[in-house]
Amino acid sequence: MPTFMDVHHMDGSVSAGDVAGAHQADLQTQAQYGVDYKAYWVDEAQGKIFCLVDAPDADTAHRVHREAHGLVADEIYQVVEGE
Repeated sequence: MPTFMDVHHMDGSVSAGDVAGAHQADLQTQAQYGVDYKAYWVDEAQGKIFCLVDAPDADTAHRVHREAHGLVADEIYQVVEGE
């Protein structure tokens, strides 16, 4: 299954606690779409969120975010793990 890294550019700062709540919503929604949100990172001061996800395609990864909490990524890239 492909792996994607998505990037959210929020207006202003963002709370790590709020992002944790959104991630939990992703985890509760993902199974019905065959998606696995693996990890996320937050830059609170810059308002940036990065999510690592295994998904059939980018659209399906976006769909989980949209249905879980409405925070759809601004960018998404298919990535492969380096050694």
